[in-house]
Amino acid sequence: MLRKLYALRWWMIGLITIGTVLNYLTRAILGVVMTQGDFTSDVGITEKEYSWVTAFFQAGLLLQPVAGYIMDVIGLKMGFGLFAGAWALLTALHGAALNWQMLAVLRGLMGFAEGTAQPGGMKAVAEWFPAKERGFAAGVYNIGASFGPMLAAPLVAWAVLFHSWRLAFIIAGIAALIWVAMWFKFFYSPKQHPKITAEERDYIESNQEAHLASSGDKPRFLTLLKQRNTWGIAIPRLLADPTWGTLNFWMPLYLATERGFDIKQLALFAWLPFLTADIGAMTGPTIAYWLQRKGITLITARKIAFTVGALLMTSMLFVAKVDDPISAILLLCLGGFAHQTLSITVITMSSDLFRKNEVATVAGIAGFCGNLGVLLFTLVVGGLVKVVGYDPFFVALAVFDIFAAIWLWVMVRERADAPAAPAATGRTP
Repeated sequence: MLRKLYALRWWMIGLITIGTVLNYLTRAILGVVMTQGDFTSDVGITEKEYSWVTAFFQAGLLLQPVAGYIMDVIGLKMGFGLFAGAWALLTALHGAALNWQMLAVLRGLMGFAEGTAQPGGMKAVAEWFPAKERGFAAGVYNIGASFGPMLAAPLVAWAVLFHSWRLAFIIAGIAALIWVAMWFKFFYSPKQHPKITAEERDYIESNQEAHLASSGDKPRFLTLLKQRNTWGIAIPRLLADPTWGTLNFWMPLYLATERGFDIKQLALFAWLPFLTADIGAMTGPTIAYWLQRKGITLITARKIAFTVGALLMTSMLFVAKVDDPISAILLLCLGGFAHQTLSITVITMSSDLFRKNEVATVAGIAGFCGNLGVLLFTLVVGGLVKVVGYDPFFVALAVFDIFAAIWLWVMVRERADAPAAPAATGRTP
């Protein structure tokens, strides 16, 4: 007889968190190796070509709605696993890149495969967690989005000292393939998992909103595109996600070229904004939960949490203005915290506003907008940073999120079929 596991839903989100760590680690390695002379000479790349390489990656991520739709249709386990296997192999192949053009092609393909991270994570949260726990569950797996980049600088530093920049990509790719094997072995839906207790299954199902239950049909893409709430959560992603792209793709280069950091200093300091981002990933859900306890509706609580993050993001105005590099790091840390506070809040709203069989598709549409924002922003940075410096771009990041908060308040509405009062919480197994 199989031994049942207590609180299995948290084991499942732990598995997804590990996958998210590896997903975002593989994204962030390139930004760190870009600071190394051996890499730039090996592949013949400058800031301008680098902006095009990152643009190819973002272009691949623009297909996130397609990835989300595929997972909604064929199921989370198979869809997420196949895409993860693809980006694991593509990561390892980065170690064989001979020029920036080859690197751009690999990044584009990897962007499409890695675009499953947020839609897949939110689909798992929608399936495995009751309403009151969704924000925290999404916050937990999104810790991986900041913990992964934290590991990039130490990994690259070790790889360069031990062998070369190529080794960093190979190690990350192999680690991701091991995770794919774990995914296929251990992940199931709550209805199919052999180790879930009957008590926990009942707790999950009885504390989810009835009006968000799966309709059993394929998601209707065009219908979702016409819904106000789809764009209510997608446009804030368009405005907010350039901050995350900046931290991943441009911050190491900024610290190296503008602040004089070498690879050892990057290993010591470049991970700190991602550490504070981890705290932010749990702060947004905490704010929303506390406000709900005060009688505020879930969607309004999410809007307030997003606004708190947007106001804190104004710290980015001063990153390039301070003389002390440590002060710049501290401001970037506050920016990382603020961004994840608001980002996890708006990402979670796809599971608050749409049916389970629509969540991955809607999260993919929102992800498309977020990655489009990163794509456009990184092309502008790559084209103008040598002329105007970094200061205007840090200012823009601060302003974007204020507009995003205004849009969220104006556009997002409670579903017409939502209950007037929160669902009963029940006892936690």
